[in-house]
Amino acid sequence: MAGVNVKSEIKPLKRVLLHRPGRELLNLTPNTLEELLFDDIPFLKVAQEEHDAFAQALRDNGVEVVYLEDLMTEVLDQNPDVRESFLKQFIEEAGIRTDRYQKIIFDYLNDNYPNNKDLVLKTMEGINLTELHTDKSNSLVDLVSEASKMVVAPMPNLYFTRDNFAMIGNGVSINRMYSVTRNRETIYGEYIFEYHPDFKDVPQYYSRYNTFHIEGGDILNINEHVLAVGISQRTEPDAIDALAHNIFNDDTSPIDTILAFNIPNNRAMMHLDTVFTQIDTDKFTIHPGIMGPLTVFEITPEGDGIKVKETSGKLESILETYMGHPVELIPCGGGDRIAAEREQWNDGSNTLCIAPGVVCVYERNDVTNAVLEEKGIKLVVIPSAELSRGRGGPRCMSMPIWRED
Repeated sequence: MAGVNVKSEIKPLKRVLLHRPGRELLNLTPNTLEELLFDDIPFLKVAQEEHDAFAQALRDNGVEVVYLEDLMTEVLDQNPDVRESFLKQFIEEAGIRTDRYQKIIFDYLNDNYPNNKDLVLKTMEGINLTELHTDKSNSLVDLVSEASKMVVAPMPNLYFTRDNFAMIGNGVSINRMYSVTRNRETIYGEYIFEYHPDFKDVPQYYSRYNTFHIEGGDILNINEHVLAVGISQRTEPDAIDALAHNIFNDDTSPIDTILAFNIPNNRAMMHLDTVFTQIDTDKFTIHPGIMGPLTVFEITPEGDGIKVKETSGKLESILETYMGHPVELIPCGGGDRIAAEREQWNDGSNTLCIAPGVVCVYERNDVTNAVLEEKGIKLVVIPSAELSRGRGGPRCMSMPIWRED
């Protein structure tokens, strides 16, 4: 199944991209949590068990699961000459600027990790100063550095595969991430969409080298003609402009309308998909904080450029206008403000739709889950004590590659 095909949020999911949490979580420490965007340190063993249960639940529902680390390994296995350029680029993007250290780290990775899968996992894990066995007498930096210093920072957010690139119809946006720590994650997407036989011919609508930030959590495929993108803490209007130009200039894309939703700039509403997520042909889970009037910009093609029209109204009426039928909005926590805030913290409205009316949810959001069941939604419930510490739900942890039309 080569290429990508994602023209909705709800059509039957056939192929999905995940990343199994790895040793990068072991390199989270209390004093690096903030810069690495974590509030707590998940227990790796249990996080992996929970993630394996998530992957198995998807397989049990007819979804083929592919892993980011495996795709990147296949790229290196099939293109042996790419290994050196990937390593050099990885080291440069890790902020290693001196020739001496670039060489030390290159030799360390190249010599100690001949197996490409081990190498890929190691680049995700990060490198501690003590691993490099450098001759300390030659360098003041080495003599004054703490033994716990990470020379190359880990990438603990990688298990949220939704954000670093996003499938849009038959194309992909390879995103420029908001934070320095996450921007490095997209290097794997760059190589996969450049070299992997399944993905190298996919049209690219955005580049990780662009100036402006955009993240996959802000991108929702409403239907084959309409794309919704959040203007949020992590996605800038200029990025949406550029994305719109590229999509409208691609003759193979049926998208003719992009809706830019201006959402509140706070942690609970970090991305559009933490605010509302489609779960059935006519149903959405929503954060109660988004119920008031919203400003939405409608972007359509005009000549060689784009036309932007501002509109405002309630989320419900905006969605109904563009979907062409009534919709029902189901608040996280069932409208109970305390339950909503608690379960929103654990991504109660961030669900992954496997098929219309069949959604994957975290077990811990039992108030929201009970409301969904009352509404006739079939739930695929997964354990979430540790995974949820990363502040992302089943949608954040998955990147659909193929949905049946």
